[in-house]
Amino acid sequence: MTMSEGYRGHPGDVEGVLDASTGGMVAEHFSGATRTPGRHHDPMTPKTVENPQGSPAGQAPRCEGERAQVRLQAAAAHGQGEAVLQRRDGDTPKGPHDQPQTMCPAFGSLRVGLRMRRTATVLSGSACCVYGLSFTSHFYGARRTVNYVPFDSETLVTGKLFEDIRDAVAQLADPEINDVVVAINLCVPTASGVPLRLLPKQINGVRIIGIDVPGFGVGTHAEAKDILAGAMLRYARGEAEQGPVQAPREGRKARPTVTFLGEMFPADPVTLGALLDPLGLDTGPVVPTREWRELYAALDCAVGAAIHPFYTDSIRELNEAGREVVGSAPVGYDGTAAWLEAVGEACGVKAEAVGAAKDRFLPAIRQALADAPVKGRITLSGYEGSELLVARLLIESGAEVPYVSTACPRTPWSDADREWLEARGVRVQYRGTLEQDLEAMAEFGPDLVVGTTPVVHAAKERGIPALYFTNLISARPLMGPAGAGSLAQVINTAMGNRERFDRMKAFFGSVGFGASAGIWEETPKDHPEFREKMRRRMKRQGGAS
Repeated sequence: MTMSEGYRGHPGDVEGVLDASTGGMVAEHFSGATRTPGRHHDPMTPKTVENPQGSPAGQAPRCEGERAQVRLQAAAAHGQGEAVLQRRDGDTPKGPHDQPQTMCPAFGSLRVGLRMRRTATVLSGSACCVYGLSFTSHFYGARRTVNYVPFDSETLVTGKLFEDIRDAVAQLADPEINDVVVAINLCVPTASGVPLRLLPKQINGVRIIGIDVPGFGVGTHAEAKDILAGAMLRYARGEAEQGPVQAPREGRKARPTVTFLGEMFPADPVTLGALLDPLGLDTGPVVPTREWRELYAALDCAVGAAIHPFYTDSIRELNEAGREVVGSAPVGYDGTAAWLEAVGEACGVKAEAVGAAKDRFLPAIRQALADAPVKGRITLSGYEGSELLVARLLIESGAEVPYVSTACPRTPWSDADREWLEARGVRVQYRGTLEQDLEAMAEFGPDLVVGTTPVVHAAKERGIPALYFTNLISARPLMGPAGAGSLAQVINTAMGNRERFDRMKAFFGSVGFGASAGIWEETPKDHPEFREKMRRRMKRQGGAS
């Protein structure tokens, strides 16, 4: 039997295609005997890939007129790129700093690509940046090649860098290996206007996606995940609008599904499935997905759930596909009740079914919270996007949380969490900075600080127990009954270490603190008046410029 157009599975797989126009699915079976013409390439035959301008990919324009045309198209693409960055500013408003205080945001987009099956990623940026991103990716177990297109001043200003990127993409566009090739501009190529939007949309049947992820235009690596996820959803939506597309590996689910936006602890989707079952709903994909074909299923949902509320690009694509997106998450007693009601209303589920689901799960959540109490004052900060959810869970567990900060932006899909927290006296800080987090620690005198690496370091330096949010808090189940008591042990254990910190502080106290740390014949004296004088001078210089 002939393989369906777009099939990229393995012999013997049972496949299907989703028909966007009818909502039906046409099942096909591939025995491996025949293949679609043009989809597979003889490695001994040179590849010639046509680009939208008519010149073979990787070749320079043939005449001055063609070069002028390319320059005009590049300028137009640069203008489009600026428009995208301006729109992104509206989606994710900046905080006190124009640049992120977290790791390079491009790591988020890079990680999404590296975790997807049959996906190749190409970086274009300064060598030091690519080295750091590659190192971090492999540190987190990428086990994938990070492709890199180097440049110098000449290739950057003459446009040769774009041609080099186009060549690299063409070399990776092998349908036997990849479904999609992702090209990512870092800061310098983005600022220089390298027009990835001029890349061919597909080569040899392999999709090509180019995105700009500069540190000066993207707040956090968590938001950068949404940039690539949104670009992929946009491409997949265009394919679905043209005709039948691939079904998920496990087939299309019989019941309406909920697509989840934002990475979660692996056990959370299982819990979410149990919560949705009484509503007659099923779990859809988690975006970012792990395979291209899952994108079609993500768009084919009944409703989207913005577990991470800053996924504005992905939300926009679901809205364009006619899908509503609800905010917050089923965290704690109140959060679970409100989320079930919101999902039920969006999907037209009868009130009786929603009530039955609440009666089934809420008592178990209340009991789990009671069995694992947390007592103490905690300040909370992070850059993952789930900080408000964790704060809600800690408060329902009995903790006092006077301050919660997230490096991510405020969006309408986090309003429910913000309002719930503010009603309980919590100061909620979006686009939080290190300085604000340190000020909150000094102001509230917490028993435990949960935060980013520099915040944790500063807390421990002062003898305050502290936990790193990303590795020790966000990497735990949060949803439903399973998440209700998940934080108590690690939180209570950390707060119980206060006496040990006091002993260490007393032992090392004579070595000084900050600028006076060390053994001195004459201990250095702090001069805050000098810093204030310099601050005023810098302020005047900034105003003059």
